Amino acid sequence: MNVVEIMTLGFLAEGSACGYRLRKKMERLNGYARPFSDGTLHTVTGRFLKAGYIGESFEVVNGRRLRQFHLEPLGRSKLIEELKGVNGYMLTDITKWSVVLSFLSIIPDEEDRRAVLRRRLGVLDGDVRRLYSDGMEPLDNESITDKYRRANISIHDAEIAAERAWLTGELGIKE
Repeated sequence: MNVVEIMTLGFLAEGSACGYRLRKKMERLNGYARPFSDGTLHTVTGRFLKAGYIGESFEVVNGRRLRQFHLEPLGRSKLIEELKGVNGYMLTDITKWSVVLSFLSIIPDEEDRRAVLRRRLGVLDGDVRRLYSDGMEPLDNESITDKYRRANISIHDAEIAAERAWLTGELGIKE
């Protein structure tokens, strides 16, 4: 599942919404950095309707017919399954991870949520503090002299340290 699909099911888990409201919520969560079109959301909702993950109803608002989507039990189960099994780029890409983290409370079992957090912590404990050259060879961050790249490294390291501190606290890991 991609972030648009997770956000669609995740936001509908919070309550029914029309496509416009869904997209606005997604924009607020995902930001302007990775925009998506109305067509993308329309494709996802159409596919999810066919799969039985979401349902729809119609109401008239200000003389206009408004299509409302709601989460079906099968959609909730699918969302929980996807969140519990998150891996790959959904764990390593910070924007994708922030979407996953935003809906993690939907997983009913605390230990299942903690397992996801432990996998993310494993990512942060890996070699995430290095910049890479075009050839994907690791560079020594200490040898970087350009002040803007140094700033990027410093900001990145601070973000990692902050998230790592939160994760270890949440997981009750003493260091």
